[in-house]
Amino acid sequence: MRISSGIFRDYDVRAVIPDELDKEGAIRIGQAIAELFKPKIVAIGHDMRISADEISGGLAEGILKQGADVIDLGLISTDMAYFAAGKYQFDLAMSVSASHNPSEYNGLKLVKKNAIAVSGKSGIYDLRDLAVSKKKIAPAQKKGKRIAKNIVDDYIKHCLGFVEEKKIKPFKVVIDAGNAMAGHLIPKFAPFLPIKVIPLYFKLDGSFPHHDPNPLKPENVADLKKKVLAEKADFGMAFDGDADRIYFIDEKARFVSGTIITAVIAEALLKKHPGQTILYNAIVGRIVPEIIKKFGGKGIRVKVGHTLIKEAMRKKDALFAGEHSGHYYFRNNYYADSAFIAMLVCLELFSERNKPLSQIISEFDKYPIIPETNFEIKDKESLMRKIEKIYQDKAEKIDWLDGATLWFNDSFVNIRASNTQPLLRLNIEADNQKALLLRKKEFTKIIVDLGAKPSQE
Repeated sequence: MRISSGIFRDYDVRAVIPDELDKEGAIRIGQAIAELFKPKIVAIGHDMRISADEISGGLAEGILKQGADVIDLGLISTDMAYFAAGKYQFDLAMSVSASHNPSEYNGLKLVKKNAIAVSGKSGIYDLRDLAVSKKKIAPAQKKGKRIAKNIVDDYIKHCLGFVEEKKIKPFKVVIDAGNAMAGHLIPKFAPFLPIKVIPLYFKLDGSFPHHDPNPLKPENVADLKKKVLAEKADFGMAFDGDADRIYFIDEKARFVSGTIITAVIAEALLKKHPGQTILYNAIVGRIVPEIIKKFGGKGIRVKVGHTLIKEAMRKKDALFAGEHSGHYYFRNNYYADSAFIAMLVCLELFSERNKPLSQIISEFDKYPIIPETNFEIKDKESLMRKIEKIYQDKAEKIDWLDGATLWFNDSFVNIRASNTQPLLRLNIEADNQKALLLRKKEFTKIIVDLGAKPSQE
């Protein structure tokens, strides 16, 4: 049996299969989930990864051993697990997936009833401690039942409820599914939408023969950009492996940042629901609070991370939240994220604007940014504190909401630690390209001089 303690992270479980987790280990985790949370019913769905049957089957077997029933959701996107926990009030729901990671990975995200996320603070590390311990978990006298349930139709109906389909124009759209879950689900949405979909890599294949399912890496959207230009499409979309994140490419084959899509969705929703609260994470650019203010909303800046954002949304009863990474959260979606709801809201707004996407985006694209840049270093906190000391009299202000954010009159710089790797992540936004390049050169040199090494992650 293999279960590495390092696979349990603040927001999920993610492992190399079978080196860090095998089927027997998954059975043990399933037993530990049932022992720790005492559920009566657990919904389990999975993506198309090579190890999907092994890991999801093992988790289900462990849960059944402890007497809880398992609702087998089959192939799902991760956001469908959140929907299942909210719509059907299952005690627990999980998506067995490793998101955008390469093919040798698998893992799980776990939520409670009403799609309340299980995080490091609310059970993941307790789960780790029990799963890797030598404590015997005695099986229940009566095994649970396994019941198949197809939730696709209900999920599509739920998502479509966020828009008026008749307002959506017959766009010509190239969609890159990356041989992952969007390839399974986009055809289910297609009959309800007037758009013409040009599919790219829709065949489910957990070996990811064309590219890794991580659209944030430029090489992974290169084919999509070429196809958009070749087909003279209105725009393109790319989804990650478990289809809970979405990215857009305009008709000129330019990547649209998560900051801009957050601003686009914020505007669309505030027009329908004025005066509402909208959250955005610490890395999102300044156009987002500007748009929220312009359209009469209340903007609140919060920490990065899906469990933290969902908790904050519930506390503030926020209408919407956006992350720079392509996650978009909706109050009427049980405060959870959904790439497909984001897709529909954007299709409706693009239709209403009745302009090429590049022109729509240009209205929001005020501030240039650098791609998130990673540096390898073990003592992350020490390096950030050294930077704070260097800039305590140079920056207009420094806050520690999520890592160190240094505010200047022409830019802001965020340096934060990865929760799971010995990495520092650098994000910079400036008023213009010249200021951006100067800040990038300045902070790259300082971070390297302080002992970090540029990373390829």
